[in-house]
Amino acid sequence: MDKLLLIDDEVDMHYSFRRLFAANEIEVSTASSAEEGLRLIPKLKPDLVVMDIRMGGMSGLEGLRRIRVMDARLPVIMMTAYGTTQVAIEAMKLGAYDYVLKPFDVPRLKQVVLAALKAARDMRRVVAFEPLLDQQDYEQGIIGRSEPMQAVFKTIGQLADSDATVLITGESGTGKELVAHAIYQHGRRSQMNFLAVNCAAIPENLLESELFGHEKGAFTGATAQRIGRFEQCNGGTIFLDEIGDMSLPTQTKILRVLQSGTFERVGGNETIRVNVRVIAATNQPLERAVAERRFREDLFYRLNVVRVHLPPLRERAGDIPLLVNYFLQKLAKPQRQPPKSLSPDALAALEAYSWPGNVRELENAIQRAVVMAKGNVVLRENLPPAIATATSVPPAPPAAPPTPTAAAVSEPPPHQAPAGRPQAAPAEVAALVDQLFAWARRDPKNRILPTVERELVVRALRETKGNQLQAAKLLGMTRATLRKRLERFDIKAQIQVG
Repeated sequence: MDKLLLIDDEVDMHYSFRRLFAANEIEVSTASSAEEGLRLIPKLKPDLVVMDIRMGGMSGLEGLRRIRVMDARLPVIMMTAYGTTQVAIEAMKLGAYDYVLKPFDVPRLKQVVLAALKAARDMRRVVAFEPLLDQQDYEQGIIGRSEPMQAVFKTIGQLADSDATVLITGESGTGKELVAHAIYQHGRRSQMNFLAVNCAAIPENLLESELFGHEKGAFTGATAQRIGRFEQCNGGTIFLDEIGDMSLPTQTKILRVLQSGTFERVGGNETIRVNVRVIAATNQPLERAVAERRFREDLFYRLNVVRVHLPPLRERAGDIPLLVNYFLQKLAKPQRQPPKSLSPDALAALEAYSWPGNVRELENAIQRAVVMAKGNVVLRENLPPAIATATSVPPAPPAAPPTPTAAAVSEPPPHQAPAGRPQAAPAEVAALVDQLFAWARRDPKNRILPTVERELVVRALRETKGNQLQAAKLLGMTRATLRKRLERFDIKAQIQVG
């Protein structure tokens, strides 16, 4: 449960906050002065402080200064009457998360409080990048032993002592936001603010104001001056998600911030200077957007200082067992129960599926399967239908040898076909080929040959309990060729069943 500390000398305000946020399951504690609030913070460890600016004794501004020294990541929302808006702006410059006006617009107050609590969770969200998954003592993790993921881990580690701008690329659902959190958590600005902005989720006419703020009267509805995310995040890190959806005028302002650290609020003339580290992410190929003049080339080069590319799950299928194990552990932890296990048949279905939604889709599938499972083992039938019906390709059954005829005496039997000459496909194999091409036509990303080849190698190793020599014979290849396939597809030599 989130914890909110209200610091205000009006008793009626204490009562109102408890009533307002009871439905949101927010635990509200109260203090009647800044001095009392400062004493309570180390004891209560709140996720958010809401504080009045004018109180008897220590002022809210002085209380804010001291809170920033105690914990620079603790969001503080300042409250002010209509006549003291400029004082609230000064509070923003001192590091307040936001301000609200008295008397309250209740929907606006709730919106600001919930956004601040989310920012607090983001700043305290520990994201580990542990390739071997030796420990489960963190809430979120970037999981993988595959070679592409090892490269991601190395880059995150190299960024720990750097303030370089980072561009994270990859398809939706690959974990770009987790990587951004990991870069922040393990960087030298980890004790300062971290704010995330989804550029695709905010209407274009509001995005510039969200990022850079606006002056009173700058546009219809701008009834007061407002501080933007870059000012709020001064000294910290800002994460611009889906930056490829940003308009060209807003791109120009982002470029200026990256070049000089300066900008003006919407409708304003005052030049604001900030020191903010920028991490950007996109699921779009920005090079193509640059070629089509939808994205500024100079901004692309400014963002592309260090690039972290996350591979799609279909290109690191060897990580699926690791990810499944992690999600099973994660889901079991809140229930305080042993994690469920996965049947070999269910794992085979997961490995056969193409995962257009990547890791996010896999997590959702495991969550559904755990809910649907009646016992302690997740079965194939508990998986979503599209995944449960994903099929692997078994080795072709041996064809019955034809009755020898005068014309066929000189031809070798099917299992002795000359090198380089494929055997005629039996009807069962031809039917499977038709299914595979239908599968590939449904999604252009599906690649038949590597998917089928990998599944055959995995199935052969399971059939032979990990005996590489027997598996190679079953597949009709040499042991050396099998080993090359194991390396290419990142398959563990010993396949565990159960």
